[in-house]
Amino acid sequence: MGKAHAIIATDKPMFTHLHVHTEYSLLDGMCQIKPLINRAKELGMNSLAITDHGALYGIITFYREANDAGMKPIIGCEVYVAPKEKEIKLATEKNHYHLILLAKNNIGYHNLLKLVTTAYLEGFYYKPRVDKELLSKYQEGLVALTACPNGEVGRLIVEGRLEDAEKAAKWYKDVFGDFYLELQKHDVPELAQINKELIGMSRKLGIPLVATNDVHYVNKDDSYAHDVLLCIQTNNTIYNEKRPKMADDSFYLKSPQEMAELFAEIPEALTNTERIAELCNLGLEFGRLHLPESELPPSKTADEWLRELSYQGLAARYPEPPPHVIKRFEYELDVIKQTKFANYFLVIHDVISFVRKQNILFGVRGSAAASIVLYCLGITDIDPLAHRLVFERFLNIERKEMPDIDLDFQDDRRDEVIAYVARKYGHDRVAQIITFGTMGAKAAIRDVGRALGMPYSNVDQ
Repeated sequence: MGKAHAIIATDKPMFTHLHVHTEYSLLDGMCQIKPLINRAKELGMNSLAITDHGALYGIITFYREANDAGMKPIIGCEVYVAPKEKEIKLATEKNHYHLILLAKNNIGYHNLLKLVTTAYLEGFYYKPRVDKELLSKYQEGLVALTACPNGEVGRLIVEGRLEDAEKAAKWYKDVFGDFYLELQKHDVPELAQINKELIGMSRKLGIPLVATNDVHYVNKDDSYAHDVLLCIQTNNTIYNEKRPKMADDSFYLKSPQEMAELFAEIPEALTNTERIAELCNLGLEFGRLHLPESELPPSKTADEWLRELSYQGLAARYPEPPPHVIKRFEYELDVIKQTKFANYFLVIHDVISFVRKQNILFGVRGSAAASIVLYCLGITDIDPLAHRLVFERFLNIERKEMPDIDLDFQDDRRDEVIAYVARKYGHDRVAQIITFGTMGAKAAIRDVGRALGMPYSNVDQ
């Protein structure tokens, strides 16, 4: 006899939000990542997307927080598409289109990174922009949605250019394969017209529909605070009736039930959110370092070459080293070997060798001064033993964290150091770290006070 399988019927609608702006959509989205994910869990959802405007600043925090909460993270972006080539930077090109892109896998993730990076480096004109040539080149592994009324298809529908709208939809379908016509229901006048044409286009062209809510804040009652945020962005006050503002208070993280009621006549648009969520299975790897490989003499390992260079330096720093110096020196080399950071030390040694040859002033800050190996390599001129500095503050086996050798270079010659490192290790392997600025409490209070039309003296009090 075969096994009996119980079928449990449920009328609970399933839905995944695929159009979500967090606080990393600067001065536009207001969803803090942890409360956003917690709310999605409360509402019974098991997957959620992040699609900030033109940027990927929040994706790692979002990915980790979602995984910790047992929710599938879907990494995406609402990119800006230039009407023509991204290199054209004329007043006529300010009217860019929006497009939602979601990473299905690691290939899609890397293509998304490439698209957004190129948008900033090559296509920036008021906004970071891609173009259709770039989308064609980096389409693999991505799902595309037509986005809000500012998407190309939606904009063409509103302009009455239905043939051009169909042509654009076909282009995206041909390029991405996994392409969806996005339906939204907010109190935006043109949405009814857009939705009607998209439904007809779906039947005519065989392109599936998907329902989204343009999420900018977590809860419905956050609407007023979000309005104030938009006033800060646009340098307005809440008393200016002509200021840019959201059409209503519906731009929050709606429950699956609310979305099911909104799109009751188009159930497949809800089902397709789950299909897209199933398509997206991105696995990011953390905890493994991808360090550059230094040039090594034939038949030597990184640890062997580091030991040889360090011993040469030891002889120069301590012509007749006493036993306690040798003991500390060997201990440090052993820790470096066990933590597998020899390559990092060799790369820094190479950089400092170049800097010394070019007579560029430099200095070392922080816990790196506690290493006798760095002292012997000439990276620091501070004798850690003479100053009784503790090596474990810099590197220890228990923690196994990346050591941090903080170097300061002569400010008018920093470019020479960066250029050398880029030439030596590859321009695609050298980057300057972004400092992500957030508003402190004092600045936020002042901005809110201004948006509320309050006198500065009252705000300062």
